[in-house]
Amino acid sequence: MKDLWLKKNALLRVLFVSLLLTGFLFVNRGYAMSCHETAAKTQAIQEIEYLRRWYAKATDQIGIATPESIAEGRAIYHRVFTADAQLDAGPDREPQVGPDGWVDLVLGALGELGPTQHLIGTQLVEIKSLVLDDECNVVAGSATMESYLQAWHEQKDEKVWLFLGTYFDDAVFIPGTGWRIEKMILQQVAGETRYMGAAVGSALE
Repeated sequence: MKDLWLKKNALLRVLFVSLLLTGFLFVNRGYAMSCHETAAKTQAIQEIEYLRRWYAKATDQIGIATPESIAEGRAIYHRVFTADAQLDAGPDREPQVGPDGWVDLVLGALGELGPTQHLIGTQLVEIKSLVLDDECNVVAGSATMESYLQAWHEQKDEKVWLFLGTYFDDAVFIPGTGWRIEKMILQQVAGETRYMGAAVGSALE
């Protein structure tokens, strides 16, 4: 009787463990197959925001105006914009097409100045469309983004030019590439020129 009881007890333990494993696999398979659209949307928003942050880094590098810094900024622009991006800096500048055209414009505007720093502040992204596959990966999408800008430009007369503006972007998801900005409008909000306590550029010369 004792041997029979032990065999039944062992069989019950095996069945119990099997049921636990089956339930675990079922839950995890269901979790993997279920697509959390909110999480995918949140990740997409962050990736789109970072396009504008990388843009600020690239612009400061181009403003240094050495061959190495220009090359670094150009490479980043190619990660930020589509090849045929429509880029508009307002009525005082000619609109440009593509990242290389924007490199030329930025270099012409900043190359004669001293150090610059482009600070991206408030960012608002609105997802217009988001298409996900069965594994919750983005395969297509579009969005708009509004980003505040504060840009400091040191001038050679120990003054600083402070530019306040807003970027208005249209972003698109390109399969195999990721999110890119396909249209940009830079709108100036305010600006002023002020004296600096100490000029970094003159100290480096």
